[in-house]
Amino acid sequence: MGPALSAPLRRAFQAVIAATAVLAAFALFLSACATGGTGARDEGPAGADAVTGKLNPTPMASAYATPDEVNAVRLVLADPGVAPAVKRALKPCVGNEYPVDVSYGNLTGGIADDVVVNVMTCSDVVGVGSYVYRRDDDGGDTDDGYRNVFRAEEPPVYAEIDRGDLVVTKQVYKKDDPVTSPSGENVITYRWTAGRFTLEYRTHNEYSSAVDGDTPTTPPN
Repeated sequence: MGPALSAPLRRAFQAVIAATAVLAAFALFLSACATGGTGARDEGPAGADAVTGKLNPTPMASAYATPDEVNAVRLVLADPGVAPAVKRALKPCVGNEYPVDVSYGNLTGGIADDVVVNVMTCSDVVGVGSYVYRRDDDGGDTDDGYRNVFRAEEPPVYAEIDRGDLVVTKQVYKKDDPVTSPSGENVITYRWTAGRFTLEYRTHNEYSSAVDGDTPTTPPN
């Protein structure tokens, strides 16, 4: 055994070890950030870019082949199941920018990520139709090989992906409610089961009028 280190040398040696550990942890953190997250991408409410139809995909790690670009407007217009009123309303707001919000994720376990499309109005950003398209081996219903497996066309409506489930929000208006201030909302969760979406949960939230309808409150049972 070698000679014992003096107290000052021992403290200096311990400081070097601690600094090395911090640098190693920091390098591991940077490596983890560079690789990205895991799981299907979930999209939140429509933002300013979504309203104008600009798609801003974020990097994601997925076991499914996410298409680099899907023409959501073409999907909706070519879909024979979409209401004619929605197709007539699907026009550019500015230039070639359409009021559609698009998100990708694994909802149905298909050969590629499913595509969720929300169609909105240009003026007040009210959802007039929400759709889910599934990529099929048999070619689907459209030229892009997608088949419509869900639609909701009772405005105002908005659909999004939440941890593998389809969550549809429908705002509720009472008499004399302005478009910007609904009285509440119905939140419905669907899950893909046996080849179709089935209802799993239903929640009703009422907004507080004391704060201009911005804060949802759930009524007691």
